[in-house]
Amino acid sequence: MKHLLKKEKDYSYIEIGEGKPIIILHGLMGGLSNFDAVTHFFGTKGYKVIIPELPIYTMSLLKTNVKSFAKYLHDFIEFKEFEDVILLGNSLGGHIGLYHTKLYPEKIKALVITGSSGLYESAMGGGYTKRSDYEVIKKKAQDVFYDPAIATKEIVDEVYETVNDRNKLIKTLAIAKSAIRHNMAKDLPKMQTPTCIIWGKNDTVTPPEVAEEFNELLPDSDLFWIDKCGHAAMMEHPEEFNTILYKWLNDRNF
Repeated sequence: MKHLLKKEKDYSYIEIGEGKPIIILHGLMGGLSNFDAVTHFFGTKGYKVIIPELPIYTMSLLKTNVKSFAKYLHDFIEFKEFEDVILLGNSLGGHIGLYHTKLYPEKIKALVITGSSGLYESAMGGGYTKRSDYEVIKKKAQDVFYDPAIATKEIVDEVYETVNDRNKLIKTLAIAKSAIRHNMAKDLPKMQTPTCIIWGKNDTVTPPEVAEEFNELLPDSDLFWIDKCGHAAMMEHPEEFNTILYKWLNDRNF
């Protein structure tokens, strides 16, 4: 499903549907298409779904960090004049959503995190010593999912291209270091934003105990598990993911 990218000012983004804004934040190697099922579902349920392209590889190296991306998101929300935003982030996107909510809580009505970094960073920047070996990269991409078949050739090719582009690799490593620096364990207990945590029971990138820790530290959170599911629940089990999130939003009256 190809959506048209809108380009305005310094922003490129997908925008589907009408209603309350849900802004989706993609991960480090996650394309916007990873959220097709979420976009399509919520775009027909009274929500305006927006996926901005985060400037992960286009920011200057000095600004390639979690805080700068949180600021970029803030500027985008101001530019679009959104209020009461629901933020949904996977992996690095979850971390950016959390950090943004820490800095600018007044605009964020609810937060949804899945496979989020912010407490535990294991596999974001490591293991690229054999980056020219396609089979090694393919295995690394497959390990993100419970079902390796989800890592299509297109996904593997994109990861391979990214880690073999020197500029992108340098930025990837900078972000990985930044994610470790911006650990949120001390911040989370002060964050009152209602948070929905949806996690794959078989996530090896951010293991289940990470979700449990998020749930313990955040004052107003609910944790939901998806079985036979790795790091990207919205890709592996889109229907279950959408059902959980839609019910949570309804129960919370968002």
